[in-house]
Amino acid sequence: MVATKKQPQICGLSSFADARRAFVMPDKRTQSAAHIRRMHWYVACRLVLEGGFDPATIKPHPPMRVERKGKSLLLHHDPSVASGSEATVFGGLKTKDVDVVVSLDGIGPCVAISMKGTLSAFRNLTNRMEEAVGDCTNLHIAYPGLVYAFLHLLRANREGEIPASGAKMKIKPNPKTGLLKQADTALTKTGEVTRYIKAYHDAIARLSGRKDLRDDVTRYEAVGLLLISPDDASLGEVIPFYPRQDSVLHFDNFFQTIYRQYDTRFVYGAPNLRTVTRRHMWHPDSPALALPLAAEMQPRVSEADELDEEVDGDEDGSEQA
Repeated sequence: MVATKKQPQICGLSSFADARRAFVMPDKRTQSAAHIRRMHWYVACRLVLEGGFDPATIKPHPPMRVERKGKSLLLHHDPSVASGSEATVFGGLKTKDVDVVVSLDGIGPCVAISMKGTLSAFRNLTNRMEEAVGDCTNLHIAYPGLVYAFLHLLRANREGEIPASGAKMKIKPNPKTGLLKQADTALTKTGEVTRYIKAYHDAIARLSGRKDLRDDVTRYEAVGLLLISPDDASLGEVIPFYPRQDSVLHFDNFFQTIYRQYDTRFVYGAPNLRTVTRRHMWHPDSPALALPLAAEMQPRVSEADELDEEVDGDEDGSEQA
């Protein structure tokens, strides 16, 4: 069902801040691989620590492993088990390399997250919608139950002079003015998003919100949009005012939507398979929970991981994120 394709770098621990900073100004370790690679690692690790997915079911394999002791599961940091491989998923029209995938034996891919990063040429964003629709449709044809999410990072270039990080990313100025080109601008001098970003937000929001496997296959279960500052004084910080808090694309909604849809379909929707599909609870003494990365999120924690001790949860299956 799922094949793997080797990548030059092994999945490592990456904080959200490190992933954002690498996106707008990669270091020597990430520049040759892809400016968004560390975000892949962050997402894979978050699916384990916060999402409760077994790291062995995720590609790329995060640097963590699970040890069972009686009713408890201990999560360990173990770089030796990590991989750099992404998953090649069978699609209805063609195979698709997906950045992060959770796949269960006997069931196949259950969660897939594609990520894209755009550094400039924002006036062309809406022209790429066809690609996003095609990818989503392709995988949902083959796997209607797949919880498929799309996360898009945009470099929030501000109108005016190009910061030091822009030169490193080879963003070229307008030859007449020496300033940032209009087409490469995400924020005006006053801090408002440009019409290119607004138009893209409104367009991509229409592709989000698939709630049932019988729904439109052209829509993703979750879509997230992040604007990352490249400015010298705020390098790597998230632009806090856009998307707005009530937007379906706000990052705060992204992972919670994935977990909720996964539980609804694969846990509560298939009770006979719950022993295979349920998300795990990590013992509070797990060494991996002492990692700085774990402090950034709310790990799933319990002294026991027994099935009959799990909370039945709300109707939407979101007992704990």
